[in-house]
Amino acid sequence: MGAPISRRDFLNGMAIGVGASLLAPRRLLFAAEEFAPEKAASYYPPALTGLRGSAPGAFETAHDLKDGFFRVTTPEDTGEEYDLVVVGGGISGLAAAFFFRQKSPRARVLILENHDDFGGHARRNEFRDGDRVYVSYGGTLAIDSPAPYSAVAAGLIRELGIDVARWDRALDRNAYAGLEAATFFDRETFGADRVVKSLNRDGGDGGIDADALARTPLAAQVQRDIVRLETQAFDPWPAVASSEKKARLLRMSYADFLTKVWSLDAGVVPYYQTRGHGLFGVGPDAISALDGWGLGFPGYQGLKLEPGYVQGMNRDAMRDPEAERYFFHYPDGNATVVRLLVRALVPEAFARSGGAADDIVMARADYGKLDEPGRPVRLRLNSTVVKAGNDGPAGVAVTYVRGEKLRTVRARTCIMACWSTVIPHLCRDMPEAQREALAFAVKVPLVYTSVFVRDWKAWKSLGIRSVSCPGSYWSSVRLDVPVNVGGFRCTTDPEQPIIVKLTRVPCEPGRPARDQHRAGRQELLDTPFQDMERAIRDQMSRILGAGGFDAARDIRAITVNRWPHGYAYQYNALFDRFWLEGGETPCQRARRPFGRIFIANSDADAYAYTDCAIDQAQRAVGEALAAG
Repeated sequence: MGAPISRRDFLNGMAIGVGASLLAPRRLLFAAEEFAPEKAASYYPPALTGLRGSAPGAFETAHDLKDGFFRVTTPEDTGEEYDLVVVGGGISGLAAAFFFRQKSPRARVLILENHDDFGGHARRNEFRDGDRVYVSYGGTLAIDSPAPYSAVAAGLIRELGIDVARWDRALDRNAYAGLEAATFFDRETFGADRVVKSLNRDGGDGGIDADALARTPLAAQVQRDIVRLETQAFDPWPAVASSEKKARLLRMSYADFLTKVWSLDAGVVPYYQTRGHGLFGVGPDAISALDGWGLGFPGYQGLKLEPGYVQGMNRDAMRDPEAERYFFHYPDGNATVVRLLVRALVPEAFARSGGAADDIVMARADYGKLDEPGRPVRLRLNSTVVKAGNDGPAGVAVTYVRGEKLRTVRARTCIMACWSTVIPHLCRDMPEAQREALAFAVKVPLVYTSVFVRDWKAWKSLGIRSVSCPGSYWSSVRLDVPVNVGGFRCTTDPEQPIIVKLTRVPCEPGRPARDQHRAGRQELLDTPFQDMERAIRDQMSRILGAGGFDAARDIRAITVNRWPHGYAYQYNALFDRFWLEGGETPCQRARRPFGRIFIANSDADAYAYTDCAIDQAQRAVGEALAAG
């Protein structure tokens, strides 16, 4: 368990090229003002391991600003002037720069990003074994949405050269042939460690398998109640119209639906605890029962609810056939979308990648080309904005921290493509009502972890490909998505290395959703990498040990993509009364233009999907151009 692994970049991820520095974390990237780490030949964030995502060095200045420990004193005036400054180099910020340049091809644009890599939550992880490079996602998983993509977002995807319709050709359905899904019951939650395969027949479409359920450590009454929930056609309100049933379900949690309407044993709830984690960031206690119906949770067979979305449902619960067909996953998730946007904006950064979309999948970005003088678009990493304000007829002044100094640039227009909760601390002259609306968007914390292992023989031996872990630290452990795109080929030989994906969504059941997100964020910030690493080793050993897995021998590298501010907060009928009643929402008040400052991010429509980030970028650019 305690054997060392290759973690060559754990410290380097915080201090590339600085050496053995004892400076505070936010100072580590720059021991001298003139030193630009991006110019170093070794600068390549996708290959860094250890603690990534919002890693040390990326957020401390912003936290100090929020907490009142940082004062914006007289900055150095760089003399730089642009047509547009974008604050945030994620998908929305990059899309905003792209749309702005489409409308104004001669425009000069500067993008400021506080992290050491571009892409925001769409992050790329790389591992190397000899000459072979293994690629995976560290954040945004796929081109996907519960509702049909808008014309704007789908148009940008096409313009970047992405063919979503070929998903069935890209996915290798035979890579893990014969392997099944399983559930891990941990002793701390369920009384015994046990891995049980095939709990759900036909991958879930065939209902629960009572024989498999009998092999779990669940109490006999809990087992009987799960079978009843999954198989019986029970209608608690037979004389009530479908619309009224939906209204009732909107106002109760899925946990209450199970324990109060179905009268099931409370021990049933932990079994379903993580069903909504990947979408909502909370469990059954904070998901409305109607959202559970929309997402296909069990228990609605006898209710005869009429299809269709109603006001108050979470938009994740409104999936339709057209949206289900619009899906594509690159090996690095939507980091490929980001890289294509960067190539369109700064072609020199991917000069050797070729021209087709697939050519970029295995291309190596030249980070030294992102911020070169004289280029029409410059992408400046490691630069934390601390102030943005309207500057009279001149437009906007933007002050940022890079290294040891405050610097100011000016632009005709500024688009804030960072998190909404940050903006009130940067734009302190905003009206109080707008500041409050921006602060409402408490993001969902989560962790996407990539574990590079020397082979996957243990998985083959046990006959499993993915494991749901409803009571464990990591809620899921699975072999990476097997895709073949461009020059990337998935691993099909169990003797060869592979990337294993683990996810965690920290939440505290029993509290309102936004309070759970705040508590989860603090937990992630308080948890050191070594604790997460130990949890990885422990959980994988308990799941895979019977198949011959040895954590000390088999784990070669770990990249923990920690996102204390992850998904955009999506409104919840249980806690947001305005979402039930309709009318103007906080995000609509929050995204109003403020002088020459405009807002683009997924928070701006309270919708945690890439198409939303793109749509909001296009809206902000339209507002900026209309303002002249």
